[in-house]
Amino acid sequence: MTGKPPLISVAKADRLWAYGFIALPVLGFLLFSLGPMIASFYLSFTQYEILSPPVWVGLDNYQRLATSDLFIGKTLWNTLYYMIGIPIGMALSLLLALALNQQLRFQTFFRTVLFLPSICSIVALALLWRWIYNADYGLINTYLQQFGITDPPRWLDTPMWVKPSLIMMGIWGNLGYNMVLYLAALQAVPKHLLEAAQIDGANPWHRFWNVTFPVISPTTFFIAIISIIGGLQSFDAIYIMTRGGPEYASATYMLYLYQNGFQYFKMGYASAMAWVLAVIIMFITWIQFRVAKSWVHYT
Repeated sequence: MTGKPPLISVAKADRLWAYGFIALPVLGFLLFSLGPMIASFYLSFTQYEILSPPVWVGLDNYQRLATSDLFIGKTLWNTLYYMIGIPIGMALSLLLALALNQQLRFQTFFRTVLFLPSICSIVALALLWRWIYNADYGLINTYLQQFGITDPPRWLDTPMWVKPSLIMMGIWGNLGYNMVLYLAALQAVPKHLLEAAQIDGANPWHRFWNVTFPVISPTTFFIAIISIIGGLQSFDAIYIMTRGGPEYASATYMLYLYQNGFQYFKMGYASAMAWVLAVIIMFITWIQFRVAKSWVHYT
């Protein structure tokens, strides 16, 4: 007669199964994330052009970045300029969410239409907006000419208009995703708090500012965090629509990094740019978490 296996054996078997399940993700992180990060950190102190062995140059790459007009005066400034669209887009997303949180006709249809750009390919959206902004036969200029404007702007071809045009596209592309997040947050606002505020004589604005906004503040904080991180890494739409032109007027930090690493094969310099960007993102995120203590409410 055989007895039951000891509990220690069962616990050990459970641990082995657990280790087996997490082994693949951990191995993938070590090989495809941590390994390249360590390699790029080393390469940032070298002159490395892919086809030749890396040569140690110390802090030369970082010194070049600090004195580069193209880095600070153009690409970094353009990247920060695009951040103007983040608060505008968040405000519009919240307004749409507030409107669609009401009992409206065709509510589901409007939610679907507004969310659709969030699930479409960025390549398709960029090509669509490139056609809309086309100076000769684009949709915007066609309508402007019908209203009597004989010389409409060349949206993507002039330094004055290219960044506002890309900001407008970015706001449109992110409206649906942020709107859905706000909708979920609004539906979690306790109704008894709103009813109590209404009974106390609070008008709609006071109910929103003193009840609704504090409850949805964690969602606002989350959207702000991911929007800023994503904005600092802007690349795909700009690469497709303008390639950074005209005269680097629309070039972003990530586009400049890509050009140095994969077009000019200055991989050491590009690695230094990547680590500077990582530090910038971590610093801005740290500031946001510090400031959030004064306005984000989790209870």
